[in-house]
Amino acid sequence: MTEIATRSRREEYADTTRAALLDAACALFVAGGYNQVGVEAISRAARVTRGAFYHHFADKPALFEALVIRLQAEALAKVSAASAEMTDPADRLNAGSTAFLDICLEPSYRRLVIEDAPAILGAARCREIEEGSVIGVMVAALMDRHEAGRFNPPDPRLAARMIASMLCEAAIQLPAATNPERMRHDALETVDRVLAAFDPVRV
Repeated sequence: MTEIATRSRREEYADTTRAALLDAACALFVAGGYNQVGVEAISRAARVTRGAFYHHFADKPALFEALVIRLQAEALAKVSAASAEMTDPADRLNAGSTAFLDICLEPSYRRLVIEDAPAILGAARCREIEEGSVIGVMVAALMDRHEAGRFNPPDPRLAARMIASMLCEAAIQLPAATNPERMRHDALETVDRVLAAFDPVRV
């Protein structure tokens, strides 16, 4: 029993240390930029040693990747919560899209996931992470609509990715918009019109 309790405490400490490093890196990267922040600064901000840093992460890019994965997982949880109570598929997609655009206005998600990740991790790796997060869920929702006969473009999966990309483009432009609420409304209406064009029931 003592051995189990000791091992559990050790694991809890390791999880706390890892979380502290991710939290510190997130704040520093958003404030100063990825290239301007080193391992020493991250370790110091997290109040751990460099040895503790390298125990959890091979290097700074590995930490950044873990941070992007965490931010994407948090975004997915928020989008899922926003759409969970909707019974109509169209309402679920709209609620999820609205929540996603709100998330994209958050400084950490916008700076690290949207702006920095493609350059640091590469487009291919970003795509892999996206497939398990909000974009992947959005594509899956549109494919479900296709299976139900409510989304019939020539290439459903390609169209689903393109629609998801439309929301990402809106997300990139939202922070600089003079009227973010209006832009968000217009973006969602644009997506709805595209969906309507491929919905035999609504055409």
